[in-house]
Amino acid sequence: MSIATAASAAYIVAALLFILALAGLSKHETARSGNTFGVAGMALALVATIGLAAGGGIGAVDLALLAVAVLIGAAIGLQRAATVEMTGMPELIALLHSFVGLAAVLVGWNGYLRVADAGSDEARQLESLGMLGIHHAEVFIGVFIGAVTFTGSIVAYLKLSAKIRSSPLMLPGRNVLNLGALAVFAALTAWFVIEPRLWLLAVVTVLALALGWHLVASIGGGDMPVVVSMLNSYSGWAAAAAGFLLENDLLIVTGALVGSSGAYLSYIMCKAMNRSFLSVIAGGFGIEAGPAEDKEYGEHREINAEGVAELLTGADTVIITPGYGMAVAQAQHGVAELTRVLRERGVDVRFGIHPVAGRLPGHMNVLLAEARVPYDIVLEMDEINDDFAGTSVVLVIGANDTVNPAATEDPSSPIAGMPVLKVWEADQVIVFKRSMASGYAGVQNPLFFRDNSAMLFGDAKDRVEDILSAVRQVAAV
Repeated sequence: MSIATAASAAYIVAALLFILALAGLSKHETARSGNTFGVAGMALALVATIGLAAGGGIGAVDLALLAVAVLIGAAIGLQRAATVEMTGMPELIALLHSFVGLAAVLVGWNGYLRVADAGSDEARQLESLGMLGIHHAEVFIGVFIGAVTFTGSIVAYLKLSAKIRSSPLMLPGRNVLNLGALAVFAALTAWFVIEPRLWLLAVVTVLALALGWHLVASIGGGDMPVVVSMLNSYSGWAAAAAGFLLENDLLIVTGALVGSSGAYLSYIMCKAMNRSFLSVIAGGFGIEAGPAEDKEYGEHREINAEGVAELLTGADTVIITPGYGMAVAQAQHGVAELTRVLRERGVDVRFGIHPVAGRLPGHMNVLLAEARVPYDIVLEMDEINDDFAGTSVVLVIGANDTVNPAATEDPSSPIAGMPVLKVWEADQVIVFKRSMASGYAGVQNPLFFRDNSAMLFGDAKDRVEDILSAVRQVAAV
């Protein structure tokens, strides 16, 4: 069997493993095996690619450089995986997407330079097959998608890591700018296919870099989970474009899998947020709601850990709605222990998870699974929203925008129409927060001022441990 045949067979197996990985990651119970399939598929793909390159007659120096690149990448990846906090995963993923975009840009430029000389063997071969124009189109489109992904992911990283403000950039005529950039890209693509020139490729690269930056900068913090998912989709299409240029079937298949699954996840999340799919990916196109107005909601009421413990021990049913604040405080293990203690006392404890809780799809689910909270008591918003009205106590731990009643009661709110967890319908609501500051979307939450709500200020991890200690004291009496 030739090396090329063996590599092709390995690529097919790797593609199947990636499909199994996606299937496994769709459920809590199979997520670990899904990750295992993905790692195995990537390892097989790397070995096959290196073997194919080595068998293709590359020199010893090139092979050594390839080995060094793999080792450096593996070392950086292992170091980041070992040290990154769960709260840092969204920005890390955004940063990784930028690498895929940059790689697509470099592959595209390399693809052009390989055939820039009309007398080169590859150029003559493509022309004889009538594929030269298609090749130029692949180069141009691949560079465009890659550059948009690169700068868009960089901006997402900066927003998610709080290195720049999360509020949307509101340039005059921003929608016209975005649509105009797409129209210019279409015109330049046709020009490049007919008459390829290096300066055209440089122009579209700069145009795409600017468009990617503007698209994501124009999206507010409340929509960032969708943006991360959408950038995942962009990176997949960028990888597929690189696959066409490199004639690599695995890159094409894998890129299509990532691109389509990321786009579908983004669509599902947009429905969950009552957002227009096209509006979000077009950088806020058509969003008319302005910033929230300052309103006087009255005085908030505070409570201490002992008071919360008293409410919990006397409750029949408790629902916990976690958010990004729980992740920042790393309170999930304390929350899991509190859940275990309350359930031992006969209290019915469940979790309500909003589709965009945290900064990443599934963020809260992963944290709770890490803390070994039973899967069967972790429910999605649609499964639990009708149960709040019959609930004794709701603990809102670090959530804000996803429990904001303004989404259903204030048509002028920037989050108007967004489905939220109706925690205010419970008998008592305890909100864990560090301060009275607004959430990531920059919208004040009238829940904090309701008669059946009380604020528990401080670090969520410390407050949960205080409550747990008080509950145990009650149990010992």
